[in-house]
Amino acid sequence: MIFCDTGPLVALMNRADKYHADCADLFECDAGPLVIPALVVLEVCQVLDSRSGPAAEAAFLSSVSRGEFVVEELVAHDYHRMSELIRKYSNLPLGAADASVVAVAERLGIAELATLDRRHFSIVRPKHVTAFTLLPE
Repeated sequence: MIFCDTGPLVALMNRADKYHADCADLFECDAGPLVIPALVVLEVCQVLDSRSGPAAEAAFLSSVSRGEFVVEELVAHDYHRMSELIRKYSNLPLGAADASVVAVAERLGIAELATLDRRHFSIVRPKHVTAFTLLPE
């Protein structure tokens, strides 16, 4: 299983992205499901639309609808934890999508995170592990 933030998904959908090959290799090497928090779906759509246009956004949503990704919906506790994280890391700042990644990872006990956002995810300390293992390496 790969638990994923926005960056690797955007890179995967855009062959011109400088991280495309690294992210494609990461996803091809893991046979398990690719799990993404629901707020990350929205953020991926926003980034794809602004950088690559509506066709890329629609292609991503089609892949979600085909079940290529497991979308993890947020629960009430996740929103509470997101609020805590956004307050605690207000100096980064940590937005809702990144906070949802941390909250859902904590709830599911996930320690490995596919992300290109080393700045935020190397600073944020989840409750369930000392630090996330960030992929691709």
